[in-house]
Amino acid sequence: MKIYVIGTGLIGGSIALGAKDFYEEAKIYGIDSNENHLKEAMALGVIDEVAVFEDLVNADFVILSVPVDVSLEFLPKVLDVIPESAIVFDVGSTKNPICEAVANHPRRRNFMAAHPIAGTEFSGPSAAIKGLFQGKTNIICEVEKTTFKLQEKALDLFKSMGMRIRYMDPKSHDKHIAYVSHLSHISSFMLGKTVINKEKDEQDIFDMAGSGFESTVRLAKSSPAMWTPIFKQNKKQVVKTLEEYISNLSKFKELLEKDDYEAIYNEMQGVNKIKEILKGMNVKK
Repeated sequence: MKIYVIGTGLIGGSIALGAKDFYEEAKIYGIDSNENHLKEAMALGVIDEVAVFEDLVNADFVILSVPVDVSLEFLPKVLDVIPESAIVFDVGSTKNPICEAVANHPRRRNFMAAHPIAGTEFSGPSAAIKGLFQGKTNIICEVEKTTFKLQEKALDLFKSMGMRIRYMDPKSHDKHIAYVSHLSHISSFMLGKTVINKEKDEQDIFDMAGSGFESTVRLAKSSPAMWTPIFKQNKKQVVKTLEEYISNLSKFKELLEKDDYEAIYNEMQGVNKIKEILKGMNVKK
């Protein structure tokens, strides 16, 4: 079993570690534009050997784990060179653009559009975690366009890592993920910016910041190189979620200005039900 990981960072590296457990005889090859990442991935045992693009003719699996704008460029080229028996899947946070990019490719049947919803704010091979996907949801789009035998091959790997599989059309995925992921990252980045701009003495931030602030701005440590293309590709949906979020913030501000604390209490109490929603999600997982 020859598995090629294009992009040896957090997600690609974590999948590589999971694949080693599932396919004990597998050899993991790494392809990355960052030479330091390849050296680090080798040193950490995330990959077994460094490869080049031309080696993909020997692939059984190809994991495309690069920024979403790079995926749009790379995926058609990957499909051009892989053998008929190989399965390629991406892990990007936007699905409609990449599905459209290969809609008419003669090897479309060899591709599975996937989005494992897992990760941390860290990046690079050292961020790869064995067991990262245990109990996490993996969204699969347009599964019917992937050859059945190759579907099974990829799904068996996903399930071996403890992933919960959900099927969704690409447009619905991009709409929903804008609310629960993309908006969360923007909120975190902008909260961090607001505090940094206001508190010029950084020591004051660290002295007064509690666990609530730290957890809320955790996502602001995420890679701008990864997230800027995501916002670009999902611009329409992200703008819509921002409009709704800004409207809610403005309403809260107005209530404060009017000293309407009963309404503020009711607003927060209404949102408290999210505890039960999240609890239900965890039970399902």
